[in-house]
Amino acid sequence: MEAAPGGLGRCSCAFWLAVAFDVFGLIILLLGVFGDLFYYDFLIYAGAIIIFLSLIWWVFWYTGNIEVPPEELEDDVGLLKKGRGLAGVVRRFSSRLSSGIRSSFRRNEGTRGQGSAPRQAKHRREGGQVPVAFAMTSQDNVSTVSAAVTETQVI
Repeated sequence: MEAAPGGLGRCSCAFWLAVAFDVFGLIILLLGVFGDLFYYDFLIYAGAIIIFLSLIWWVFWYTGNIEVPPEELEDDVGLLKKGRGLAGVVRRFSSRLSSGIRSSFRRNEGTRGQGSAPRQAKHRREGGQVPVAFAMTSQDNVSTVSAAVTETQVI
């Protein structure tokens, strides 16, 4: 992990984008503050927003130049040997347990939410649709808003 010449690190593109955003935003902001223009407030806000957006490039540049020794990365990326003593046994047990749980969830995923009746499960598997029945009332008892409005207009 060697730094690029010039002291900018590996992410010199992000560095120069951050500097460009800062300079451009500052020019726009100062033009809005000191320029005698009728849309000065737009320039002030736009310059401030551009300077704020330069923070994204500064974060990219900074995080791209963080150097971590490979010894600290072993656990995070799986470089650690799996057969070392008690830690290896625990790691293998944990991976077997989690893969077993994951596979049981995948197996039961197709039958989840199908109800207890085998007939419903059969319909769901074959046609993809389950028949649904609603309790309906007779149309005589149904009152709608439009019916109420027409009745009040007649009176």
